[in-house]
Amino acid sequence: MEAETVSKKWEGKVSAGLPIPTTAAQVWPFLEDFCNLHKWLPSVDTCYQVDGISGQPGMIRYCAATITASSTSSGRDETMIKWAKEKLLTIDPIKRCLSYEVLDNNVGLKSYVATMIVLPIDGDGIHGCKIEWSFVSDPIEGWRLEDWVSFLEPSLQSMAKNIQDALLLL
Repeated sequence: MEAETVSKKWEGKVSAGLPIPTTAAQVWPFLEDFCNLHKWLPSVDTCYQVDGISGQPGMIRYCAATITASSTSSGRDETMIKWAKEKLLTIDPIKRCLSYEVLDNNVGLKSYVATMIVLPIDGDGIHGCKIEWSFVSDPIEGWRLEDWVSFLEPSLQSMAKNIQDALLLL
């Protein structure tokens, strides 16, 4: 009997609520602009289009973040750039959702596809809205699924807060 060599896919979802009077229609334009992730996700330093037609499936963006880590051997902090090229797979302004896949990266993501959707909390929007970020991926070397979800959760919470703050300025 052959040993199983295929790892089970990871699947997960995190969500962040935005309070009343925020509606899904108000939040969607912030996510719909696929190349402005750096404006809303605090850990991303830069995000820009590298190929394709803006806002259309097939468009590719480059995202990067500067990570500072302590080096025990040198006693100094080391800075590195973590980056990813991501392809917009679908975008639906009626359902207020988009999906994308990571094409290339130095983060350790393999076969990573994510969907972001903005939904009214109670179906009619009276009680605010929420952003859901779901994913399916191969396991990430050196991570547990719980660790990855725990990384995404505060990232999305920060994104939601930044969007909420921007809406207050409008």
